[in-house]
Amino acid sequence: MIKTGDPRSLGVPSSEARLHFDTELQELGGGPRRRLLMVDDAPAFELSFYCGTCPLLFRRLETAREKLSLESMQERLTGSLDDPNDGGVIDAFGALLPDGEYLPLLLDVEPRLVIPGKEGDYFSGEQVTTWGVDQFWGLPEYPHTPYYRTFETAVDANAHLYEFIVPMVPPTWNDRERVEEYVGFMEQGAVPTAVAISTLDVCQPAIDRGDDYFVHWGLTHFLLDGHHKLEAAATAGRPVRILSLLTLGESLAGTDDSARLPALRAQPRSVRPTGSSTR
Repeated sequence: MIKTGDPRSLGVPSSEARLHFDTELQELGGGPRRRLLMVDDAPAFELSFYCGTCPLLFRRLETAREKLSLESMQERLTGSLDDPNDGGVIDAFGALLPDGEYLPLLLDVEPRLVIPGKEGDYFSGEQVTTWGVDQFWGLPEYPHTPYYRTFETAVDANAHLYEFIVPMVPPTWNDRERVEEYVGFMEQGAVPTAVAISTLDVCQPAIDRGDDYFVHWGLTHFLLDGHHKLEAAATAGRPVRILSLLTLGESLAGTDDSARLPALRAQPRSVRPTGSSTR
């Protein structure tokens, strides 16, 4: 299920937002700019570089310690949200975000928990087939966090969309009793709702070093609310609903790319065959 809302202006001035995007130099006097997701003025995640030719990235940093759940919304999100334009929920979470244009997306997903370096890890799997390993470290990129994979589909013969859900803190920090409560709730057929701020990053290497040279579209949902729900859904093998607030101004994607996303996300899931790019 996918429902698309109307693009809308949300947020507060960046200096007042609990979550915002920023850049910083990696070292004094120069170096590439790091693109950062900030929570309470502390760097929480390092994101894909602005160049668009470096690998897709979401890397948890040592200061990522805060979730952004809203107690006032808990009862409303226990069940399924049906309207992507729901003003009450969007406005409540919009007050946490920096002012900008956002596209609301309402998605049903079946999350699968992935541990970096283990089976199903995008960074040591699909990403390496295109970029190879890091030329300095001789290793794949490492996100420093477990994350959830939910969906992928072909954009065209030379591009593929991958979707991720990234918790602000690791699932090991979740309260076990709350996770089990949601597992039981979902096993009875309930589909609760989580909320995320999302980015669409379109990345393609400048040099072909891998086995399959293609464009990676990364739709990444950073959880604002729903950490226990996501772990429960992955544990029970059940769906959960995501209200995604896709930032249009902070994504590494053009206007035309963002406009295509709802149709792409509505396609059937499909895995890219290894080495399927045309050269």
